[in-house]
Amino acid sequence: MFNAFERTVAFRYLRARRGQGFVSLIAGFSLLGIIIGVATLITVTSVMNGFQTELLARFLGLNAHVSVAPLGGPAIADYEPIAGRLRGVDGVTRVVPVVEGQALASAGKASAGVQIRGESPEDFLARPLIAQNLQLQAPGAFAGGDVVAIGRGLAEKLGLGLGGKLTLLAPGAAGQGEQSAGPTARAFTVVAIFDAGLYQFDSGVAVVPLPAAQSLLGLKGVSRLDLMVRDPDRIGEIAAALQQAAGPGVRFFDWKQALSGYLDIVAGQRNVLFVILSLIVLVAAFNIISSLIMLVKEKGADIAILRTMGASRGSILRIFFLAGATIGVIGTLAGLGLGIALADSLETLRQWLQQLTGTPIFDPRQYSLTRIPTEIDAAEVMLVCGMALALSLLASIYPAWRAARLDPVEALRYE
Repeated sequence: MFNAFERTVAFRYLRARRGQGFVSLIAGFSLLGIIIGVATLITVTSVMNGFQTELLARFLGLNAHVSVAPLGGPAIADYEPIAGRLRGVDGVTRVVPVVEGQALASAGKASAGVQIRGESPEDFLARPLIAQNLQLQAPGAFAGGDVVAIGRGLAEKLGLGLGGKLTLLAPGAAGQGEQSAGPTARAFTVVAIFDAGLYQFDSGVAVVPLPAAQSLLGLKGVSRLDLMVRDPDRIGEIAAALQQAAGPGVRFFDWKQALSGYLDIVAGQRNVLFVILSLIVLVAAFNIISSLIMLVKEKGADIAILRTMGASRGSILRIFFLAGATIGVIGTLAGLGLGIALADSLETLRQWLQQLTGTPIFDPRQYSLTRIPTEIDAAEVMLVCGMALALSLLASIYPAWRAARLDPVEALRYE
């Protein structure tokens, strides 16, 4: 498409010469703008993807794909037959009876509100996010009576370690047809400390064996049944079978319903950020237009001489188009490399800046994660690079057309 003569002239025009440094300076700013815009877009979209993927993975790793809750009551009293029928549904991999309630946890002078979660030891330890980062006092320690497993955040907040004593104060059994016996307090021994990587879970949940939770909260039965399925994305295909197996008196809600608000917010934020950050590339494209127009004005005599020597309008157009396209291509490729490098090393960079400044840059209490997650999506990277290239090429068309339309006689006359 471009012959050797056109490439040589275009690249020569991009190099600064004496008295022409201002044009090259504007071209340099255009190049820098495209680099920063592409790198920023890739980094930001990677962080947004990482947040969504990481939070979704941890939510599904710690919570149910589908939950079966009582309809019009605090607990499912006769839950074993329902759980047995649900286990027989094709696609269900595990059914976990859960008791849940609120309590006040205290150790010495420190206290914090927590969510009590009662599960069997087998179900609790079967969660990969729990098992892979778990400090256990002794094998089988969680199978005892008054024992508790707490997150690392809650342990640090209350100053507890393995073997420490934690007192849980829970309300009585109101709402089950019996008069509430008032708040119930019981001391538990910390036998496990987990680090699931989700701040709200690590700092606000205390897991106790199922019978102990039922006794502490005064529940006859379980609060809900948590179901794990083979393919969480296709949960709707087995919804009818689950409803039939569970029977009347219960209601279902899946992970999509629980996270619907969050997923909508993330999608909206991603679209808004993409549009806003795309303006950086758009401004750089306008800089390409201005730098090329100034280049055409400065090279008017050169264009006239080239035309008198036999260069066609098409050749002049391709020379200046190639000059603008070169800025766009180099800027896009450099931005691509910088964006991928930043996305891969963002957490390391955050830790270094945090140590250098001594101030927290990423607060896990606000973002629910203990580290900045990133996930580079090839399709989004191609979209960003394609947009930058398209804007750069479009910005090069008008100045190149102006150069090709320049009259050699008029250019030499006023030169």
